[in-house]
Amino acid sequence: MKKQNKKSFILLFLYLLTISFTACKTQNAVVDKNQYESYLFTYFIGNGPGQESIRFALSKDGYNYYALNNNNPIVSSEKISSSGGVRDPHILRGEDGKTFYMVVTDLYVPKDGWSNHAMILMKSTDLINWSSTIINIPQTFPKEFGGVNRVWAPQTIYDNQSKKYMVYWSMRTGNEPDKIYYAFANKDFTGLETTPKQLFYSPSNSACIDGDIIYKEGKYHLFFKNEGEGKGIMKAVSDKLTEGYVQHDGYMNQTNEAVEGSSIFKLINSDTYILMYDIYKKGKYQFTKSTDLLNFSVIDDEISMNFHPRHGTVIPITKKETEALIHKWGTIDKNAILSFNSENIKKGNVVIDDEKNTIYLPVKQDTDLKNFNPNLELVSGVTSSPILSQDFSEKAINYTLSIKDKETKTYEITAKVNNNPVLEGYYADPEIIYSNKTGKYYLYPTSDGFSHWSGTYFKTFSSSDLVHWKDEGVILDLKKDVSWASKNAWAPTISEKLIDGKYKYFYYFAAAQKIGVAVSDNPTGPFVDSGKPLISEKPKGVKGGQEIDPDVFTDPVTGKNYLYWGNGYLACAELNDDMVSIKENTIKVMTPDTTFREGTEIFYRNGKYYFLWSENDTRSEDYRVRYATSDSPTGILTIPENNLILAKDPELGIYGTGHNSVIQIPNSDKAYIIYHRFSRPNGIKMGNAAGYHREVCIDKLEFNADGSIKPVKPTLAGIHPIQPN
Repeated sequence: MKKQNKKSFILLFLYLLTISFTACKTQNAVVDKNQYESYLFTYFIGNGPGQESIRFALSKDGYNYYALNNNNPIVSSEKISSSGGVRDPHILRGEDGKTFYMVVTDLYVPKDGWSNHAMILMKSTDLINWSSTIINIPQTFPKEFGGVNRVWAPQTIYDNQSKKYMVYWSMRTGNEPDKIYYAFANKDFTGLETTPKQLFYSPSNSACIDGDIIYKEGKYHLFFKNEGEGKGIMKAVSDKLTEGYVQHDGYMNQTNEAVEGSSIFKLINSDTYILMYDIYKKGKYQFTKSTDLLNFSVIDDEISMNFHPRHGTVIPITKKETEALIHKWGTIDKNAILSFNSENIKKGNVVIDDEKNTIYLPVKQDTDLKNFNPNLELVSGVTSSPILSQDFSEKAINYTLSIKDKETKTYEITAKVNNNPVLEGYYADPEIIYSNKTGKYYLYPTSDGFSHWSGTYFKTFSSSDLVHWKDEGVILDLKKDVSWASKNAWAPTISEKLIDGKYKYFYYFAAAQKIGVAVSDNPTGPFVDSGKPLISEKPKGVKGGQEIDPDVFTDPVTGKNYLYWGNGYLACAELNDDMVSIKENTIKVMTPDTTFREGTEIFYRNGKYYFLWSENDTRSEDYRVRYATSDSPTGILTIPENNLILAKDPELGIYGTGHNSVIQIPNSDKAYIIYHRFSRPNGIKMGNAAGYHREVCIDKLEFNADGSIKPVKPTLAGIHPIQPN
């Protein structure tokens, strides 16, 4: 009996342990981070009537955001506030995994200016229905804080020591600098059960506002705005949540513009943190990323939003929560389409028109359009039909997007082969050669997509047919390979030479507004810099402009080699036989006319020397190409009456066409022009930033019987693969 009882006891214990473990798993499943699949962004949009209210947006990846409820409020500011407006929403998932806490500033700027007395505590179990309580600080704590005139940007964090939710915010009394205070919320999150205490103040006694705390590896990192000298996002760190914060030197923001309202969150299943902040005077946000919470890099080029947020926060949410939000507030537009996952689609060039309900899919050469599936990826809760492959070869196909029991929308999707752009990603100022050594073509562009043309490296791409291009990697890195310049890697040109039976490649490039030269035995490098700039000063008599945009040309008549360069002026010099130095006494200024800006290209055909250049600024949609001819590589230049040969085509959404090179196909009279344009379709919407978000295209270059160049029509289709001669 004793053995039997012992055995029964063990079985009962194991059974109870199993139940306990299962229950624990079930409870933990609610907060299991592996369930997170989307991001919820809560924000407000401005200081005007109706703008100070809580709005929601969703993102699948933390980079691309889609406004819910057509960017309208998800709760009424008038019903939850004492002022009529709410700002600076901060949202937090509770420790139980299913309760959400949101705190907001109770302030209506059109009526009250920048003075207020209250914050609002909010709670929800479904992200849709919210209870709220107004906390008026002077009324709640008249003895300690009766003179408070600012209660700004509250946030919430769970304190593992006290097992309570800590609310912290910036507060000002009289004309004193703003300081960050904290208090603990009561169990129901309807009030503050402790008197506010000072959490942090600026050592320089300047105002500090908009605190945001994140925990990482045993440390609490407090990001805040310092309103003193410099005025930017700073950081203080402590081992404890409620005390001991030590301010770090320097600013976390990566812009010189005025900023506020920083918020940081961690990407799902990643070591990457996103720090975002409000560039409030410019009406835009900046996003940065970091893995150490100290060094941040700008990722604005990767961000998209169909709204303009102010001071908000982001949390990860589950598929179930995402679908519930979509069902409540989702609308079907282009932002419901997260991606087209077919590898054949040039995703950066997809055009979605919500007014016409059309989608244009540019696809790569060799795509089977008779059996093609765009493979739509949609936000959770939105479905599409059809889902199988369709025949796009003759007509557009209708795709219907649906939110269950709520809304449908049909898009007419067209798919066509677009060989322009020829490279995926942002590149500009393309140079091209045919290599006799390898029998291939090589493109040498500026690496683009960096703010204010701040790229520091060069790449090359190879092709056998001018359509299919292989990335051959970085061939010259200023920071590693060049001793005399470390910035502004621009506009290269290259020459292949057979010297003593071996091929050599001379690569001329602009860096830090000077021109250098590097040498290699192969068109793909590695290239070795000469150690000093080849061109570093303006030619005699030239005022203004820059020493950039080189072009190298070998005269087929005399065999002499020439280097051309200049922005604002066109200069020329003969190269010495070593190809890495010039004959100083041959420098000549030969600017064609007032339309000349930069980007010179020279080639020879049927006894004529052709000089091409770009007009206007590369940030202008009217950046374009003109030309002149000459009987000599050093002029005199003859400018045709109608010498504009490449310009924008607004009907096709093509803008900023310029800075070209020309390739003449060996053993033929075929020629092609390689140029950059604004990225399509979004470049034209970027303002000046379009000038460093460019892409490379190739189209035919044709001539009239008299040798004049026919105007080039920029195309989406590009050219067909050329066949070897």
